[in-house]
Amino acid sequence: MKPVLRVKSGATIHLETWDCFTGQVQSEADTVEKLDLARVNSATGPIYVEGAEPGDSLSVTLHRIDPGAQGAGMVIPEWGQLIHKVKAPATRIFKVKDGTVHMNDRVSFPAVPMLGVIGVAPAEGEIATFAAGRHGGNMDDHFNRVGSTVHMPVFQSGALLAIGDMHASMGDGEISGTGVEIGGDVLIEVNVLKGKAARWPVTETADSWFTHGTTDSDLNEAIKLACEEAAQLLVEQWGFTYEDAFIFLSVAGDVGIAQSCHPSPGTKIARMRVPKIAACPRPFKGM
Repeated sequence: MKPVLRVKSGATIHLETWDCFTGQVQSEADTVEKLDLARVNSATGPIYVEGAEPGDSLSVTLHRIDPGAQGAGMVIPEWGQLIHKVKAPATRIFKVKDGTVHMNDRVSFPAVPMLGVIGVAPAEGEIATFAAGRHGGNMDDHFNRVGSTVHMPVFQSGALLAIGDMHASMGDGEISGTGVEIGGDVLIEVNVLKGKAARWPVTETADSWFTHGTTDSDLNEAIKLACEEAAQLLVEQWGFTYEDAFIFLSVAGDVGIAQSCHPSPGTKIARMRVPKIAACPRPFKGM
């Protein structure tokens, strides 16, 4: 796709995102079977970042994620771990105000805004924003939130960044297939990290970094890939042996499940948390 914006490395960008339904859901009467599914997971972009080339990382720092006033969550026929317990379809409307998500008169909880879709162009061809892979995409990792930096391997000149699928809140696994789906405003900073790239996106927070692994349907394989990615970085960047990396990740790391709404056609996404200690303070050495 042709870029809608060209920027230099170091640029700060303000962008707007649709909710994942592209504005189609406004009330609890708007259930999934009434939607145009070709309009699901709209993403804002692509953004061409000058100097980004294959073999580099595009580092995207999320400075601000400001959700709108109203979002939605759904029960979708044949999706999710509890679908056998409920009558589908169903929609719930959430109000978001002053950092709090209101589900109804009784249930409210703190908003933790995050971006479900953040990705670059894949190595070959095109890929729907519903999927996740080495290019990022629909990663649905709630650690892709304010203050985090997502390091994505670059596969095409300019990287061609796109962002969407904001959630005011989303739990690990996203077991019904939706978070609090909402549109809003995002402020990001993009930087090119020359000559350093992992095989999947790596999310960095103040105290940890997270590797990812994705598969179409096999969660165990996704976990294995996330663990292999973490171990590879510890060995290549920080001088661990594989044996030390294996044991360190077992005693100090955490395996997590970013996305596993089962059954559903969505990607299975696992992550491995690596604590920022002096021996491995960031994903890449020399940043």
